Amino acid sequence: MNIRGIRQELLILLLELGRNSHPNEFVALLRERDGIIEELDMLPGTITGGDSASLLFDMMPLDTHLAGSAHSHPNGVIRPSNADVKFFPRSGRYHLIIGYPYRESDWKCFTADGNPHDMEVIA
Repeated sequence: MNIRGIRQELLILLLELGRNSHPNEFVALLRERDGIIEELDMLPGTITGGDSASLLFDMMPLDTHLAGSAHSHPNGVIRPSNADVKFFPRSGRYHLIIGYPYRESDWKCFTADGNPHDMEVIA
C-alpha cells in the first residue's frame, strides 16, 4: 500500500476530535482509498483518559485498506511515547499524533517503527 497523503477534511476532523476530547486523548483507525487516507473508524470499546487511549484489537475491522491510526497528545508533545511505538505496528503503517492546541500545524505522521514521515495534505 503506497500512501500519498491525507485528505484535508479528515485532518480538520482529527484536529476537532482532539479539541473536543481535551483533556483526554482520543484514538481512531485510519483507512485509505486509492493511496489517500480519507476515513476514520472509531471502534466500540475504546477507552480514553488523560494519559492514554486504547482500543480493543479484536474490534479492529478485517480490512486491507487500514492505513494506521491517529491519536491525540493533550500535553502537546508531538512525538511517539514508548507505548505508542508498541501500539503502532499492530494497527497499520502510518500513525498521526495530533497535539494540543490542535491547530493545523499541530500534528505529525510517523511510521510503524516510530520514525517521522512526511505526509502530504490533499485538498
